[in-house]
Amino acid sequence: MTLFKDSAYNVNALLALGSSGAGAAEVGEVLTAVNAINQAGLSAQTYVDTFSKLGDELLRPPPGAPSDGQTKRFRALRAAQYYGQALFFVLGSDDPGAEEKLYKAGRDAWDSFCDLCEPAPVKASVPYLTTPLPVWFFRPDTSNTPRPTVILTNGSDGQNVDMWIYGVPAALDRGWNALVYDGPGQGQMLFVDQVVFTPTWEKVVTPLIDWLTARADVDPGKIALTGLSMAGDLAPRAAAFEHRIAALVAMPGCVEPWLGFPPEIRQILTSDKQKTNDIWNKEVVPELPPDAAATMKKRFEPFSIPAMLEARQGKLFTDFYTPATRIKALSIKDLVSRIKAPTLVLDYEGEQFYPGQPRQMYEALTSPKDYLKLTAAQGAQLHCSPMAPQLHCEVVFDWLQSTVAARR
Repeated sequence: MTLFKDSAYNVNALLALGSSGAGAAEVGEVLTAVNAINQAGLSAQTYVDTFSKLGDELLRPPPGAPSDGQTKRFRALRAAQYYGQALFFVLGSDDPGAEEKLYKAGRDAWDSFCDLCEPAPVKASVPYLTTPLPVWFFRPDTSNTPRPTVILTNGSDGQNVDMWIYGVPAALDRGWNALVYDGPGQGQMLFVDQVVFTPTWEKVVTPLIDWLTARADVDPGKIALTGLSMAGDLAPRAAAFEHRIAALVAMPGCVEPWLGFPPEIRQILTSDKQKTNDIWNKEVVPELPPDAAATMKKRFEPFSIPAMLEARQGKLFTDFYTPATRIKALSIKDLVSRIKAPTLVLDYEGEQFYPGQPRQMYEALTSPKDYLKLTAAQGAQLHCSPMAPQLHCEVVFDWLQSTVAARR
């Protein structure tokens, strides 16, 4: 299962490879890119260059292809995946300032794909504080039949294409609607609107449910919520306060995202801002190797606009305290027991970021609950089962179908 010796690059490439089953990648394209990167020497620069060029190539139609056909549709979906791959590592490249441009390239590819879907998803902006949430509402048809609906919540560094891979086709095939959205700290909200993550995710989900329940093609009593990666914390947080949710899936269960950071990083944070930032700037930063610095830029940017803007200039943020405090505030350890919706908690063999937390969430739940660990024997190991999203969707949507169908 090793495409790259570096684990971060490897997991991302495995995710691209696994996306092939949903049409969001091509095995040959991914493996050819992997070979080219390894031959050139693995680095953020070779990774970004290779995958962004692949995205560019796919947006150029092959000779004779119609301008509005299925070829253009799925090439655009694959391009969105490959731009997302490049975007993930661009802050460690020679041109970190290209981050917003790369995001917009992937977003344009995603929108091109959506426009060619049949039926095309409804695009809308849902009110949220001072900056609206971009949404894409997928339906099996345009009949206005009231249907079960799933709200698909992304994690801290995913793109819209990931929500296609981890839910939209599975929902549509079962006669469900699926809502994809960018929340604070994600996609357009982060890279363009410059809005960071919020710990009060119920304030994000509630307006989405308000928007859905106003539609004739949504069954208001059958709205489910899923959360992928760090959204395994965000979605349960919303469900602890928003009780119109008919079923919840945490993928994986996460109660304290801050524990997903290495202990040597967590111990930098103290109760004093000046002391924390002095430790960071005087003791830690001078010793950070370039690859570790790039990782810190990537993981902290959704929680600090200054950190994101500094990273785009090739600089490492100087205020560690503020984003670290925001990440720590995402803890839902004391809120899980408030969840009323039936809940499926997923876990993964070899879970890298939140080991032990899915079981912790499951044991704290007082609502009807199920726990399932996906395994290496299934090819579904590691955080979010990057090589087995089809199996992942089968497990999740079969559970949702049986759970939500029981509601009247």
